Amino acid sequence: MRRIAARAALAIFLLAPAAAQTGPRESDNQIRFFQWKVSQDPDDSSWYDRLGVAYIQKARETGDVTYYDLAAKSLEKSLDLESDHPEAASAKKHLATVYYANHRFGESLKLAQEAVKLNPADVTPYALIGDARSEMGEYGEAWEAWQHLQNSRGVEYLEQTKASVRSLLTGDTQAAIEHMRHAADIAVASRMPRETIAWSCFTLGDNYFQAGDLAGAKAAYNEALKTYPDYHRALAGLARISSAEGRQSEAIGLYQKAIGIIPLPVYAAALGDVYAKAGKPAEARKQYNLVEYIARLNAFNRTVYNRELSVFYSDHDIHPQEALELARKEFEVRHDIYTWDTLAWALYKNNQQQEAAAAMKEALSLGTKDALLFFHAGKIYKGLGDNEKAVDYLNRAIALNPQLTNVARALVPAAPGLIPALVPGTRPNPQ
Repeated sequence: MRRIAARAALAIFLLAPAAAQTGPRESDNQIRFFQWKVSQDPDDSSWYDRLGVAYIQKARETGDVTYYDLAAKSLEKSLDLESDHPEAASAKKHLATVYYANHRFGESLKLAQEAVKLNPADVTPYALIGDARSEMGEYGEAWEAWQHLQNSRGVEYLEQTKASVRSLLTGDTQAAIEHMRHAADIAVASRMPRETIAWSCFTLGDNYFQAGDLAGAKAAYNEALKTYPDYHRALAGLARISSAEGRQSEAIGLYQKAIGIIPLPVYAAALGDVYAKAGKPAEARKQYNLVEYIARLNAFNRTVYNRELSVFYSDHDIHPQEALELARKEFEVRHDIYTWDTLAWALYKNNQQQEAAAAMKEALSLGTKDALLFFHAGKIYKGLGDNEKAVDYLNRAIALNPQLTNVARALVPAAPGLIPALVPGTRPNPQ
């Protein structure tokens, strides 16, 4: 889940003016209004910019990539009319957002940098510059870009969200939770769009989940749903918790609801896994087939879901060579730690253990405390015959996600020092 939501989240600041909260109907009204303004004044670049922003918000709400295409056309028209003066900075940073959503990270970075040059007084593009740098694996440059948000008036929400991301990546999960809690509070107080508030609560929930705090995660996901009913990310988050707590029927219903709103491959894969746990292999197979269908549905999906499809293949021990090809294809445009992890996992599944360990070292280079990273590392070191490192990483994984206990014990059943099955409701210290 986190691979889709927090690691690749759009630069929300571009879509969150401090105005009345908006819902789906209001977004439609905004689109119609700015379409009318464009028709009345087709030579005014600012109306095309605002129409582009409305399309981006609609894309976020619906998951319909058509709106990103419409946003790009509107923003490109704005830049056709005005591209060399400070007034063009807004359209450039908004078009950078569309490129970011399309995983065109290099082009997104270039446009955001141009926006800063045109209007140095606006520091908000630095958030997107840092996002793009982070996806490209250039973490030092990302931290430097986000530094521009500190002590700047009017960007407190951005400052907190980026501080949360940095803390999470560098292993300070509790600080990440605190920063994201502050961001959610700011979003509410500033009356940002409901979807932005819901995303903030959802991301807070994901941070809690990564820390192993299921109760905190559940509360945050429910808070997202209070703000934005049927928010698909929060529904999927609750489904994951239900499955972790053994309530498979409840998890199935929640995942079905999320998929009915926005059919993301990660939801279909998770639903298939829940069906498998519930002893329904035929239903699981239907969802697994759906994963591949969604990931290959159109050009956009074949670009943005390479990593998810690679992980799906590796997790389920199918098409190992294709999993590796997809991971390498993703690596052409993305060098963040989760792409390194995807590559390591695919290499491991292709019995390339030394190469897998080298890639896994990169994935762990920031000190991120993520149960799946640790679990993958444990399996890779077990494959190399290094039981000491395998047990160390598997213990770390179990500490954050006790669900992995039985899998870990099956992997190294006789290894000394492996944490035994936990008493429900408890967890060891992950340090």
